[in-house]
Amino acid sequence: MLISCGNSSTVKLPSLKETYSKNDKKPFGGFIAYREIAAMYRDNIARDKKQPFTKTWDNISDTGALYICLARALFVNELEVDAMMNYVEAGNDLFISAAYIDELLLKKIDCNEIFFGMPFEDIFDSMRRTFTTPVTAAAPGYAYYYQPYRNYFFNMNTSRTRIIGFNESGKPNAIVYFHGKGRLFLHCDPRAFSNYFLLKDDNYQYLQKMLAYTNDFPEHLYWDDYYNKLRGRRKVKTEDKDFSTLSEIMKHPPLAFAFWLAIILLSLYILFGSKRLQRIIQQRKANENTTVTFTETIGRLYLQKKDNKNIADKMITYFNEYIRNKYFLNTNLVNEDFIAALSGKSGVQRDKVESLYRAIVAVHSNAALNDYELLSLNEQIQNFYKKT
Repeated sequence: MLISCGNSSTVKLPSLKETYSKNDKKPFGGFIAYREIAAMYRDNIARDKKQPFTKTWDNISDTGALYICLARALFVNELEVDAMMNYVEAGNDLFISAAYIDELLLKKIDCNEIFFGMPFEDIFDSMRRTFTTPVTAAAPGYAYYYQPYRNYFFNMNTSRTRIIGFNESGKPNAIVYFHGKGRLFLHCDPRAFSNYFLLKDDNYQYLQKMLAYTNDFPEHLYWDDYYNKLRGRRKVKTEDKDFSTLSEIMKHPPLAFAFWLAIILLSLYILFGSKRLQRIIQQRKANENTTVTFTETIGRLYLQKKDNKNIADKMITYFNEYIRNKYFLNTNLVNEDFIAALSGKSGVQRDKVESLYRAIVAVHSNAALNDYELLSLNEQIQNFYKKT
């Protein structure tokens, strides 16, 4: 913006946009505040957070940290408010300075805010020496030339809320709300932490005295770089609700203990309780064919005694029994008709049948039998079985 000075020259004003960004060196950037805070907490490196508070709280488990948020306006949804309150309840400090603070957060702590907007064309008419002061300050206040600090809180929950700062009208513009083990600090004039204000005289002491109420040695230090860019309330997504359910359990130690205890008991049941409740019954062995065993034993006995004649007689007896049962032929009378009938019914060639029965007749006529004759008889009988 250019402003005319006399008839011949113009002065270019710097940007008056309120960004409160740590890298913005313009009047209403946060460059000086960020460096002052880094110097105050030298043992901690400020960690920039560029995400909603729900994700921040899901990824940390601090019980003594400090989170600082400077923004022109603070817009939060229901889940972010719950995450902030859970963060504070766990023992952490949350410091928020915003000209407009979302009503969802104020309603959570039973508080209201008067917010004065100011059109740009009224800025120069309102530029005058204005100041703000913390309750611990010995001096009347910390002043600068610009818009007056007019925002303030009212209808506070006095049982949990303490006033820690006033504007020049004597209205509370800084409060601390005690919740659980932690504290929520709300400040409604963020211009008091701008480059322009902090570089005026000793105004940097105002920042130091405001943060003097927080932990001297925070567990971690977080600097918000998300809500100072937000221009509206973020909608609650379905996946955010589902994810927040488990995270809510994890943020409460009793619920988290009960949850993990249930998981462990369920795992033990699966490992041990799902096994058989009785001993495994061994499978019974199938009954052995004792007839086959007996036959093999008898056969070995005869072979050991070399009683080939006896073995051949039993083979012949068993074979004739087979012929009678299968082909219904009379084996007591072996003649041409018998040979022809057996060959026809069994499908074995006639000369093979004749050769077999000649061997049988030879066995009957001999009183003894050598190994070769016994093997020859057995081979002919087995061939007959195979061909039939």
